[in-house]
Amino acid sequence: MTPKLISTLPGYSRADLAADALAGITVAMVALPLSMAIAIASGATPADGLITAIVGGFLISALGGSRVQIGGPTGAFIVVVYGVIAQHGYDGLVLATLMAGLILLLAGFLRAGSLIRLVPEPVINGFTIGIAIIIATSQVKDALGLSMAEVPAEFLAKIAALWAARDGLSLESLAVALLTMVLIVVLRRAFPRFPGLIVAVALGSAAAAALGGIDTVGSRFGELPRTLPLPHLPVITLERLSDLLPSALVIAFLAGIESLLSAMVADRMIGDRHKPNAEILAQGAANVASALFGGLPATGAIARTATNVRAGARTPVAGLVHAMAILLAMLVAAPLAGQLAMPALAGLLILTAWNMSEPHRWAEYARARPEDRLLLLLTLVLTVVADLTVAIGVGVGLGLALRLRRRQVPGADWTPPDR
Repeated sequence: MTPKLISTLPGYSRADLAADALAGITVAMVALPLSMAIAIASGATPADGLITAIVGGFLISALGGSRVQIGGPTGAFIVVVYGVIAQHGYDGLVLATLMAGLILLLAGFLRAGSLIRLVPEPVINGFTIGIAIIIATSQVKDALGLSMAEVPAEFLAKIAALWAARDGLSLESLAVALLTMVLIVVLRRAFPRFPGLIVAVALGSAAAAALGGIDTVGSRFGELPRTLPLPHLPVITLERLSDLLPSALVIAFLAGIESLLSAMVADRMIGDRHKPNAEILAQGAANVASALFGGLPATGAIARTATNVRAGARTPVAGLVHAMAILLAMLVAAPLAGQLAMPALAGLLILTAWNMSEPHRWAEYARARPEDRLLLLLTLVLTVVADLTVAIGVGVGLGLALRLRRRQVPGADWTPPDR
């Protein structure tokens, strides 16, 4: 369970440092607006997202089992985080994140990293698409500039409320969101190694400033802090621990699943093998530390990890540089970050949700076995209209039952007692 950072340091050269530094700075430019946008969509403040990227991202790279993993807040947590904050307040989320970190540490020590193979792929695909749908719909208000006092958390109620507010459409906000999305796509295709995301959001925000009357991060949330807060414990009682345990288990499950999936994607890109138990331990430490600093749940981020690889990262040092670069930006450029336009960030998240759903694989899903299609659709629908905990529980249970059925496992050799 030795971290990859330790095993990659022997023979580390100046050329490696130069490559890692460039990759770390590049991915930081992607992570900066994305971390704020994810935090806002989760019902938290932009600063909470930056804290998570700095503290959680640093520890995931320092202690993790992947050479190029980048950690921080991710879109997969938006649904869970929003629900916990709505029900238990932000302090409740911090405690749930702390508990999830401890659960992940225990799982790492018990070498549970290989258990990801027991989760059926259709379940993962189903709740990923479901989360993407929820993220995209949560950004419609800001993308269209709708005037709404409150957006309901439930999906169907949210759709009804958005439709009722349709007369408040702001063409200026819509133009900024569309401009940002087009720029992201164009820059990503034309210059794949260039941090075009921050450029696109900045240009979209500049257009918003020229048009006037469009919400920005600063106008909605106030000035961003320029320092990290001091670590502190949330309020801990037996009653709160009991109430938050289901949320903590979901956070731990999602963090473990997403980080290991991201590490496997990175392995395919660089031809390496990650250490799953070290990765789980790193996720545990990162979530404990993020909670102590008042941050959000942290995990490995697939898109940012891929950006890190494309930018030329060689070792976990790139991830450390990424975290320090975001900290530096927070210290010296907080006023500029406060000028980012809300429709631009909404466009960024809508595009992120689209990419999360992996549309290039939809035809593959359609050709899958009928039971796999059913499992995917069931998990997707339950994720969107019910609850992520229910979706994962039902999906995993049904998926394991289907797996046993395919293997034609013989029935148990027992008879019921005569009572």
